[in-house]
Amino acid sequence: MVLQDENFVSKEEFQAVEKKLVEEKAAHAKTKVLLAKEEEKLQFALGEVEVLSKQLEQEKLAFEKALSSVKSRALQESSKKDQLITKCNEIESHIIKQEDILNGKENEIKELQQVISQQKQIFRNHMSDYRIQKQQENYMAQVLDQKHKKASGTLQARSHQRPREK
Repeated sequence: MVLQDENFVSKEEFQAVEKKLVEEKAAHAKTKVLLAKEEEKLQFALGEVEVLSKQLEQEKLAFEKALSSVKSRALQESSKKDQLITKCNEIESHIIKQEDILNGKENEIKELQQVISQQKQIFRNHMSDYRIQKQQENYMAQVLDQKHKKASGTLQARSHQRPREK
């Protein structure tokens, strides 16, 4: 009987354990329902995360494409700017060379104007000397002509007087 007592449980203990089992089953069912709700929330959240991840990936690709386009355009603009700067430098260099050439030509013109001015003065001096020489020659010719006339008049007068003497 002692053995039988060991294999048997009293009714109160049984009912207490049974009650506890029913409570645990109820708690387990509640937990299962809560777990199902949380799993549903988790699945919904995972779905949202997946959608947002795809959207983020698309936006990331669009951003990278736009960034690449902007970088490319910036590189092109930078290249254009460099080309324009180079062209401006070439033009400035050409302008400086042209200004040097013009300054040289202006100096040459000034020198030629000085030469022309000197030549004009020399020409005026020659003309003045020529007029003076011409006046002197005319004066000398007049004086010689007058002397010649006097001399021929004196000769004629002498020749007219001489026959009278004879």
